[in-house]
Parts: sequence; C-alpha cells; structure tokens
Amino acid sequence: MSGAVERSLKVLEYLAEHPEGSAVSALAGRLELPLSAAHRLLADLIRYGYVAQDPHDGHYRLTTKMVSIGLAYLSRTGVVDLAQPLLDQLASVSGELVRLAVVDGEELIFVAKAQGARRGLRYDPDMGLSVTLACSAAGHAWLSTLPKDDALSLVARKGLWDPRAFGPNAPTSIAAVMDYVNAARDKGYSTIVEVFSPGMTAMAAPVFGADGVAVGVVTIAGPMVRLTEQRMAKLGPDILSTAAEVSRASSASALFRKRH
Repeated sequence: MSGAVERSLKVLEYLAEHPEGSAVSALAGRLELPLSAAHRLLADLIRYGYVAQDPHDGHYRLTTKMVSIGLAYLSRTGVVDLAQPLLDQLASVSGELVRLAVVDGEELIFVAKAQGARRGLRYDPDMGLSVTLACSAAGHAWLSTLPKDDALSLVARKGLWDPRAFGPNAPTSIAAVMDYVNAARDKGYSTIVEVFSPGMTAMAAPVFGADGVAVGVVTIAGPMVRLTEQRMAKLGPDILSTAAEVSRASSASALFRKRH
C-alpha cells in the first residue's frame, strides 16, 4: 500500500472515531503527521467528498459518502434482505436487540439489526463497527468455531484492550477469554454478563457457510434486568435456530458466498 493511501485511510479512521470533528493540529499530532501533510490529505479528501470542514470552528468531519457506499454495497449483496426477516422474528421472540455480524478477514462487522424492545431501556450501540473479540459475545461465538490454536493466536494478535473500558467482568487475560470461548464451544452459543458493558448481557451463535466455516454470528443483547442468565438459557434454542436459518440462506448472498 502506498504511503499516501495508508495515511489517507488513517485520517478517515481517526475522523470516524471523532464524529464531533477534529482540529487539524489534533489529527496531525495523533497520527504523527507533519501539519503540512495533514492539510494536504484533508484537502484531497474534501475534494473527493469524504471530508468536510466546518465553516464555524474549522474542524474536519466525515461526510456521509462512506456510509452511502457501505450501504449500497450491503444492499447489492442481498445479505440484509435475506437476514432481516429472521432477525425481526428473533427480536420479537426475545424482546431485545438482535444483530447480524459478518466475518471480514480477522474482523467481525455488524451489518444488520432488529430492535425487539418496545418500551423501557433499549440497548442499541453503533452499527458498522468492528467487534471487540475478547470482550463480546459475538467474538466468543466466532472464536469458538476456530481450532483452539487458531483462536488463541487470534486473541493474542488482537489483544485484550483496556478492561476498564468495558464491564466489570471483562477478561483480563488470554486464558480468561478462552474460558468464555470454550464454554461457547460446549453449548454451541456464547453468553456474557457485564463483560462488554456494565449492566448489560448478551449471547451469540455462529452462522456457517456451506463448507462449514463460520461466516458470521447472530447476537441478542440487552439490559441484565431483563436479559438474565435464566432468560438467555431459555433463548438458547431460539438463537441457534435463527443462526441455522441464516446459515441455510447464506448461499444466496454474494457477501457470504465469497467467504465459502
């Protein structure tokens, strides 16, 4: 990858983490770029429509062009059209947030969701973000489908992040992560309680392609006052059934087929 392209991508990733915008000096400092180089990169990104400069404070922000490209891509793969009715059904049964994430290299990316909570607290984090493998039900479910050595290596490469940014039960060692992964392997689905976020629980089941390799995961997440451990146990057959149905439908989606 050329240096200019790599730097431009880093600028886009940085701005994606700062929706309120960023001064060029802060961006340049964080990315360790000369101020002049940061200005040139931002000017190019503005010219192509990916970045805009606020006329009031001078901060740089992403436009919605990247979002529109991503949504257009997902629409053309058919994955959302295929999965949405299944996610809607599981959301109705569970009364909680249901999401689908797809495997993209060594990442899991949420691409579709259905909200089952009709009143009270709704858990609905950002879509389109990469899943934190060590501290998420989705990550544990996917890792449980890999050979143990491969799962261990992937966790080691991705790291644990700072447990203070997650829930009180976030794993603080690779061995602790693998305990969650092994439990998911035994049950066929993962469960977490106050791991990703305080007061929140989640569960996830893998989606398999025609060759038996995991191509995604289906998750249910909600507040622990509703989505208790007992409730998750009762929903186990439902999430496994939905994941199996998405697996059967996956061959009709170009997004899943290319991962087979």
